[in-house]
Amino acid sequence: MALHNDIGHLGEDATCEYLTGNGYKIVERNWRLGNIEIDVIAENKQDLVLVEVKTRTTTFADVNPEQYVDEHKRRFMTIAGNAYVKHHNISKNLRFDICGVLWNKQTNRADEIHYYENAFTPSLRSVNSGSYNGEWKWHRK
Repeated sequence: MALHNDIGHLGEDATCEYLTGNGYKIVERNWRLGNIEIDVIAENKQDLVLVEVKTRTTTFADVNPEQYVDEHKRRFMTIAGNAYVKHHNISKNLRFDICGVLWNKQTNRADEIHYYENAFTPSLRSVNSGSYNGEWKWHRK
């Protein structure tokens, strides 16, 4: 596995530890819908939380890892989240969070975790309204 994949998984591990330490239950990791991936799916009593994790070993031009979640990624997260809720018949509120992790390769630990609850509100129509006309393909690891 490539080093950037290893770093990414370490960031996801740190995010899961952060979430469980704050009372969340991890439902799934690396859930895929075609070539769209949700890094972490967690839940608490009222919310199902889809988390995009961005891990870097350094900042570049003072840009933190979480700032790399662009409109394109948010749109794909919305599509995948909508499909996940529909497929699993979930009635909880759906929330989209972003976690940025600065990983220290020397100490093999997260130096910083920036966690943003309710980081964005989807602007797409739902799957039920016909915004997606293709075929859903369910993939589990």
